[in-house]
Amino acid sequence: MSRVRGFPEHGELVVCTVKNVKNFGAFVTLDEYDDKEGFVHVRDVATGWVKYIRDYIREGQKIVCKVLGVDSSKGHIDLSLKSVNEHQKREKIQQWKNEKKAEKLVEIIAERMGISVDDAYDEFGNDLLETYETLYGAFEAVVADPEDFLSEFSGDWTDTFIEVAKENVVPPSVQIDGILEMTSSAPDGMELVKHALMAGLEAADGADVEITCVGCPKYRVVVNAAEYKEAEEVMRNVSAAAVNDLVSNGGTASLKRESK
Repeated sequence: MSRVRGFPEHGELVVCTVKNVKNFGAFVTLDEYDDKEGFVHVRDVATGWVKYIRDYIREGQKIVCKVLGVDSSKGHIDLSLKSVNEHQKREKIQQWKNEKKAEKLVEIIAERMGISVDDAYDEFGNDLLETYETLYGAFEAVVADPEDFLSEFSGDWTDTFIEVAKENVVPPSVQIDGILEMTSSAPDGMELVKHALMAGLEAADGADVEITCVGCPKYRVVVNAAEYKEAEEVMRNVSAAAVNDLVSNGGTASLKRESK
């Protein structure tokens, strides 16, 4: 089982299962909070006037709501469906799925260790939740950098934890890109541009970098890394090396950022 949770915080996004739909609103249970009951008033189902509430919400549906208010003494949780946009919904559902997967992985670890799931949480699960906030975050962290993880945690469970993590979790990664504009009027201008691009790749120092021509004089630089800070540093090193190399040979070069 996962940690026992109390009540959600105001403004928090929560995954809910619709249990009972009435004309005045819908009763739901909060999947992440031991199926505590919440309520979505019809005015908070959608923007504008809702003529038929079942056009927007129905029994058995998984929805993502924003917490409007909590009265823990009465067990009341007021929710809003309309306050959650599509991006927030997709992100929250993915986070919820990841956490459900992580809970299953803890069960696998417990089985391999020959202990109960409750004992697994007592031995390491609760500590991981305190450090990483989510179990899945802990699994991602150990896959990304096992040595760093082992500098923070120790115990008979770590070998099994790392083993299960590597078997089931893809290392987290981010991608950024930009456009290098490279021009040279020299007779061997194309060779100078190629030399500059190679200088950029060498400056990547083994990082995951790809440079492709998208139509002269533009070259796309794509950097993949575990986190944005690392990706940005690689992008700076690659672009600076390429630009400086071409400029030193009489050409002109600049980096224009695209997505981030």
